[in-house]
Amino acid sequence: MTNQTEKEQVEQDVSQATELAQEAQEAQTQDVEPELQQNNEIDPLEEAIARVQELEAYIAEADKREQDIQLRARAEVENIRRRAEQDVEKAHKFALEKFSKEMLTVVDNLERGLQALEGVDESVKSGVELTHKGLVSTLNNFGVEAVGVVGEAFNPELHQAISMQPAEGIEANHISVVLQKGYTLHGRVIRPAMVMVAS
Repeated sequence: MTNQTEKEQVEQDVSQATELAQEAQEAQTQDVEPELQQNNEIDPLEEAIARVQELEAYIAEADKREQDIQLRARAEVENIRRRAEQDVEKAHKFALEKFSKEMLTVVDNLERGLQALEGVDESVKSGVELTHKGLVSTLNNFGVEAVGVVGEAFNPELHQAISMQPAEGIEANHISVVLQKGYTLHGRVIRPAMVMVAS
């Protein structure tokens, strides 16, 4: 009987140990589950915070891009406005260009007429001179200026050289003879002066 009692005792001890192990395991499982739940709750929160930070960074970058686009758009509008103003200003300045070119023929004819009137009645000559002066003065008032004077340095933008020849008292590359006066309208050449240049 002793063997049986011992056997029962061992079985009882094993049974108690098993129960204790199960209780310990259950207790441990119950302790672990709240930790897992807490870990699961922290992870989504951290993920949400990270996502919010990403979105804030994206919004900041988008704002920066939008400001850059607005700045560029304002600059482009300003450039367009300035170009339009310049175009209008040029249109006003040079609107008379074609008319001025036509009037230059009249000035040339009056100058030729004055040369032909040498030795003719002074009253006729003075009348032509007054007409010439009045026309030149009117053209000057509207920005038309004569270019090409003897002794002036040759400038290919203002003068058209017909030939080069030696000339006494005139430096090389300076105008020696003006065959036809040139004219500018507000600084823009409307007719280059035809000249001979000293070599």
